[in-house]
Amino acid sequence: MSTEDCPPQVSTEDCPPQGRESGQAAVEAALTLPLVIFLVLGTLQLFMMLQGRIIAEYAAFEAVRAGSRNHGNCVPMVHAALAGLLPSVTPYLGNGGGNPAEKLAEAWAARIGSNPAQPDPKYVPKRGFDVRHDGPIFWLVRESPRGAALAFDGQEDPEFDLPKGDGSEAMRLEVRLIYWYRLRIPFADWVISRMTLAHMGLKNYDAVNPLMPADVKAGWKQEPGTVVNLDPLIRDELLSRVNSRQYVFPIQATYGMRMMTPVRKAFFEQQNCAPAPEGL
Repeated sequence: MSTEDCPPQVSTEDCPPQGRESGQAAVEAALTLPLVIFLVLGTLQLFMMLQGRIIAEYAAFEAVRAGSRNHGNCVPMVHAALAGLLPSVTPYLGNGGGNPAEKLAEAWAARIGSNPAQPDPKYVPKRGFDVRHDGPIFWLVRESPRGAALAFDGQEDPEFDLPKGDGSEAMRLEVRLIYWYRLRIPFADWVISRMTLAHMGLKNYDAVNPLMPADVKAGWKQEPGTVVNLDPLIRDELLSRVNSRQYVFPIQATYGMRMMTPVRKAFFEQQNCAPAPEGL
């Protein structure tokens, strides 16, 4: 509205030019739009991460059950964990028509090499699955049995059927699964990754704030007194992946169960299931 269009009873001071108001609104919108977009996309990403957490807990359970029935063998444990995680890794059921069992088999063949409990198969998927994966999808750590629990005579646990006392000290298989969950929502993946690294004190971010462009220094860093209980090997892997533009988040899940078959020493020459590093 121009000053010429002001009603006679309204002074020109109370009737500012319309162009000035529209320009101010455009600037305000430009400043707040990134934050609004992140609130929408970030909320969606967080709900997807919650789903990934639930799936990781299920995969840890499946790995323990497979191991307890197979003398603690890593191969069936890794396979069971991958089968549990697969729906979260590859949305194979939405790729056109076809038999669901065939789609599952193709998705499995495309991903089994990501955790090499066996050599990579020479397989090319037919339905266009994304087979690019830099690094393993998950790490499988066997927390128990270890050390003194494996110091028995022979190749198998001789007291498997003779637990001491009330049976509460029977051999248990306990695992920790670290699921390298891939953040899938654009923009939210970069922001959440940068915030996570800064919160953990791994890599500060002091460039322009992507959520508030007027803030030329974001100042994202670990606050004094913040305690982040994360294994150094997991921290190093997370930092390495994010630096190579793999936006992932380590979701951890644990599960334990009594062994249903006697533990075999041959399956514990390496404590953790490959490719999980030793020392976790």
